Amino acid sequence: MADSNEMTINLVVLGKTQTGKSAAGNSLLGSADFESRLCPSSVTTRCSLGRSGRISGLLRRNGCESALRVRVLDTPSYPHSALSKQQVRDTVRAALAQHFGEEGLHLALLVLRADLPLCPDESHDTVQLIQELLGPTWKDFTAVLLTRADKAEEAGYSEETYLHSASSTLLSLLSSVQHKYIFLDNHNSTIKEERNIVLRKLLNFIQRNNYQVLLKHSKE
Repeated sequence: MADSNEMTINLVVLGKTQTGKSAAGNSLLGSADFESRLCPSSVTTRCSLGRSGRISGLLRRNGCESALRVRVLDTPSYPHSALSKQQVRDTVRAALAQHFGEEGLHLALLVLRADLPLCPDESHDTVQLIQELLGPTWKDFTAVLLTRADKAEEAGYSEETYLHSASSTLLSLLSSVQHKYIFLDNHNSTIKEERNIVLRKLLNFIQRNNYQVLLKHSKE
């Protein structure tokens, strides 16, 4: 936190290749900090940190309006087309310590595609990686970000009907993270109003955590 009238939230995006992690990070920042494109192999091979400008009108603390800044750590996917699990884990762990070691991490965002069913084997690898990175309290500091929600909507699903039809694997995952999830419309995510809706939901999750952070002081 820079001063009493400003708050910074620290986020990391994690997930499989081509789930839209980097694009989601750009949406949260309101910028194009991270490379995002369709590719038959994993695009992101190293961690990078993006920072937003001051965002007004979203946060009130102690009866006063506070400006918000967002920092997002983009990470290589796992499973990755060129990196082993250990390489991904070590790279992300070092970046968390470097960028969030002093201020701490508010939320890890597990990015999944809303237009694809989540199967047991697919979720296991990424969830296991998050557990190894964040430790035993990972569920308190993890939220699920479902990208391409516009595709699900085009197919006739509202958020309610989508969850009613979702796989038991996804429902179990959402339950384990105390139903902290957000649907992200890729078409509208660059629109300021849509971005603010997503940021308000993230702030609500952080407030439910009493603004606690997960500290990463060094490599483990």
